[in-house]
Amino acid sequence: MDSMRPDEFLERATALICSTTAVERAMHRCLTFLRQHMPADQMMLHIYDRGLRAMRTIAVATAAGGERTEHITKLPPEITGPEVPERLPKARISNRPQREPINRQMVEYFGLPACSLLLLFLQTEESRQPGHLTLIAEGNDRYTEAHLALFERLKAPFSLALANTIEHDRVLELQRILADDNRYLSRELRPFGEPIIGADLGLSEVMSTVRQIAPRETPVLLLGETGVGKDVIANAIHELSPRRDRPFIKVNCGAIPDTLIDSELFGHEKGAFSGAVAQKRGRFERANTGTIFLDEIGELPAGAQAHLLRVLQNGEIERVGGTQALQLDIRVIAATNRDLEQMVASGAFREDLWFRLAVLPIRVPPLRERRMDIPQLVHHMLERKRIDLRLPATPELEFGAIDRLMEYSWPGNVRELANLIERALILHREGPLRLETGLQPSAVRPATPRGAPPAEASRRLDDVVRDHIVRVLEETGGKIHGPGGAAERLDINAGTLRNRMNKLGIEYGRTRRRRQQAGAAPG
Repeated sequence: MDSMRPDEFLERATALICSTTAVERAMHRCLTFLRQHMPADQMMLHIYDRGLRAMRTIAVATAAGGERTEHITKLPPEITGPEVPERLPKARISNRPQREPINRQMVEYFGLPACSLLLLFLQTEESRQPGHLTLIAEGNDRYTEAHLALFERLKAPFSLALANTIEHDRVLELQRILADDNRYLSRELRPFGEPIIGADLGLSEVMSTVRQIAPRETPVLLLGETGVGKDVIANAIHELSPRRDRPFIKVNCGAIPDTLIDSELFGHEKGAFSGAVAQKRGRFERANTGTIFLDEIGELPAGAQAHLLRVLQNGEIERVGGTQALQLDIRVIAATNRDLEQMVASGAFREDLWFRLAVLPIRVPPLRERRMDIPQLVHHMLERKRIDLRLPATPELEFGAIDRLMEYSWPGNVRELANLIERALILHREGPLRLETGLQPSAVRPATPRGAPPAEASRRLDDVVRDHIVRVLEETGGKIHGPGGAAERLDINAGTLRNRMNKLGIEYGRTRRRRQQAGAAPG
C-alpha cells in the first residue's frame, strides 16, 4: 500500500467498478484489487427495504466470482423504525460483529464464522432505498482505521453502481411484467370477433339480453350446464361493452388450490410468505380498466368470496401481506354450473355475494334445447378443427349424420360435440365423416324417420337446415306452434322458427295451403 497513493487507489478501483454494468462482476473485480491492500474475503451489497423493514442482499462477491442474489434479512425490532437510514453507519469498522444487534443478525443469517467487517453506507439521489456495502475478512480484529479510510474512498463509485443497478432492475421488472402480461393474455384470451353460433336461433333470447346488459357496468352471472359455452357469452359481453379494447382476463376458480387462490386473484407483497421474494400482481390487477371472467365461481372458498364482495362493493383489493387498499376499475362476469341458490341455503356461498352477482342472471340453454343450432355448429367446428389439424380440405359428411346428431341428448353439450368432430376428423381424414361414434338417441326425442330419398353426402348448410324443417313440418301436418307443433319438436321459439323459414324460403300457413291446393287442382 505504501507504493500507491490514495488518489491512484481510487482511480484504479473506480475503473474496475465502472468497467461493467453487472454489479456482481464489478464487485468481484474490486474485491480482487482490494485483496492486494487489505484483508478481503467477501463483499456484499445490501439495500434497506422500507416496506419489509429488512435488508435485501442483492449481490455477493468472493475470490471465486460474483453473483446476484435475493436474500432478505429481518432487522431487530429496535432498529426498524422509519429513521433507519439515518441510523445506519456511514462508514465504520466492526471487528466483533457478534456483539452488535444488526451485524449479529447478518453474520448469523449467512453462517459466517468469526469475522471482521468494514461497513460503508451508500445513498443515491434517485432512490429512496439506502444501500450498504460490506467487506468481510475471516477472523476478529482484522481491520484498522487506515483500512477504513481507504475503503471509504469507494463510496462515490459504488453509490453510482448501486443507482445504476436499481434503475436496471426496475427496467427489467417492467419488461418482466409486460412479458408476463403478453404470455398470460395470449394463453387466456379467445379471439374476439368470433361469430356466436345460434345467435338468431337457439341463443336468440340470450343474445338479446347480452346486447341490453353489455353497455352497462352491472356484474353478470352466467348460469348453465358444463360445456354450453358460457365463456363464449362472456367474451361477447366484453366485446360489446365500452371496455372492448381493455384487458379481458379469464380465471377458472376451480383450477386454483385454496391455499393459492388469494395470491392468484389479488396478488401478494414481497415477503408476505415463504418464497415471496418479489411483489406479484394478481388477476384482478391485470384486469384493471377491463373485465374479469370468473368461471366456476361456485368453487371459491369463503375467504376469497369475502374479498370478491369487497371488489363489487368498493372496487378495492388488498394484496396478501399488504396494508393498503388498491382501487380498481373493473367489471366482473361470473359463471357457474352449480345451483348457487341451494349453496346459499346450505351456507356454502355468501348470500350477500349472491345478491351482488345475480342482478340479471343469464341462463345459457343446453344443446338439447337448441337442436336447430347443431347443423351450423357442425359446419363451424369442422372448419375450425380442420385448420387446427392442418387438413387440406374438409371431408364430406356421411349421409344422415346431421339427423343422428339432432336425435342425441348431448349431456356434454357443445364441448362434447366439438370433441366428437375432432375425433371424427382424426379417424376419417379422407371422409366420409362418421359422427355417430358413441352416440345414443335421446330418450325424450323420437327418432326422425329415415325414409327420405337419398341425397348428396356433402350439402350446403342452409340446404340441410331447410330439409330438416320441411321434414318436421310434414310430420306435424304444417303445424308450427302449440302442442305437437314443429317449434316444440325443434325446441325453438315459434317466432324464431318462422323467421328462419322466411330466410330459407319455406312456405307455411295460408301460402302453403294455397300452393298445395293449386297443385292438387285438375289441369
